[in-house]
Amino acid sequence: MRHLLSLRSPKTVLTLPSKTPPLIISFFFHTSQPQPQPQLDHEIIGSPSRVQKLIASQSDPLLAKEIFDLAARHPHFRHSYSSYFTLILKLARSHYFSLVDHLLLRLKSHTYSPSPALFTHLIKIYGEAHLPQKALKTFYTMFQFDCKPSVKHLNRILDILVSHRNFLRPAFDVFKDAHRHGVAPDTKSYNILMRAFCLNGDLSVAYHLFNKMFEREVVPDVESYRILMQGLCRKGQVNTAVDFLEDMINKGFVPDSLSYTSLLNSLCRKKQLREAYKLLCRMRVKGCNPDIVHYNTVILGFCREGRAVDACKVLEDMASNGCLPNLVSYRTLVSGLSDQGMLDEAKNYMEMMISKGFSPHFSVIHALVKGFCNVGRVEEACGVMEEILRHGEVPHRETWLTIVPGICEEIELVRMEEVLKEIMKVEIKPSTRIVEAAFGLENYLIKKIHASKSRRG
Repeated sequence: MRHLLSLRSPKTVLTLPSKTPPLIISFFFHTSQPQPQPQLDHEIIGSPSRVQKLIASQSDPLLAKEIFDLAARHPHFRHSYSSYFTLILKLARSHYFSLVDHLLLRLKSHTYSPSPALFTHLIKIYGEAHLPQKALKTFYTMFQFDCKPSVKHLNRILDILVSHRNFLRPAFDVFKDAHRHGVAPDTKSYNILMRAFCLNGDLSVAYHLFNKMFEREVVPDVESYRILMQGLCRKGQVNTAVDFLEDMINKGFVPDSLSYTSLLNSLCRKKQLREAYKLLCRMRVKGCNPDIVHYNTVILGFCREGRAVDACKVLEDMASNGCLPNLVSYRTLVSGLSDQGMLDEAKNYMEMMISKGFSPHFSVIHALVKGFCNVGRVEEACGVMEEILRHGEVPHRETWLTIVPGICEEIELVRMEEVLKEIMKVEIKPSTRIVEAAFGLENYLIKKIHASKSRRG
């Protein structure tokens, strides 16, 4: 049984748990001298502001709640709104949601007028706890307290609801009822719903919302247009998305980088590479300088379609537009050239990327070595390997397996089979791309490469 400490006065008995910290006791027992009766209640309990500070200082929300209840039992004490505010948020952040609901009822019974900030915090907390239903209930609770939501409350609840697919329609209902509650949705409100419906595949609803913006005299922004363009691209309607871009520009908007990225990606996937390159060239004219992502998107598009020569032109254009190729640019181009059999050009670009401090990916090395070996140019393949090894890079096991037969032509068949078996026995660890145990073979190949080079000299 818990022992209690008692404080007696002519009118009341106030009890505290025996484990109550000294700080709490000092608040409730801060005077032992007899005082006139009108001041007695105040001196025993402390002022509402002192109680609020004591509640705020507690790290344990349940202890804070117990202090709150102890003070509330006194017939001549009335908690301040700040105490309710502090305790409600302290409990909510610790996910004591049933206690939060109880305190809101008590708050209402005491005819307090809660501030909008209280509901802002609660809606946010319920959203972070993935409780959209509780967030929605809290939003509607505002009306019960005659607390008018702001457009920020509306946007927050919309954000929370649309993040859960099952709550997309309830979010739309909240949006449609907003005017009836005196809240006017803004551009962000429309954008939240448009994005949600586009991601859900309901492009027609998103279009409807976009047109409604003009009817309600809400001005769309760059994001509004981008959301619809991305929705069109996901539906494969890239030409309509490009037309939408033109309409956007004609209305005086400057498309952002992400808008162009979405269109370039879609055009390349649709194999409309001419249109993608034209759009890339027009970006600067329209006020948006192409960045490395835009260039690499088009380079990859050309290489995938076997047009590596055109990809080279794109890479050469980059410097004149103030954008330098990066590791991805070179890797994509070298692989594309190798796949098309343009091995000398691929080797030149590989040497260029190494000279700029970039490290070739093992897949790039393999593509180039394999290309040379396939056409019987083992010497050039050895040259690639020599270059790579000199820069501290070790090719993948498959690359060794590709080049070994060409180098080992003079070795008897049995010996070559033994070499291949030794390679195949090596365990490839998940954390590495190289054959760590094949140092003997590497040394042999390096010697063979140097001997071959000496003979050529």
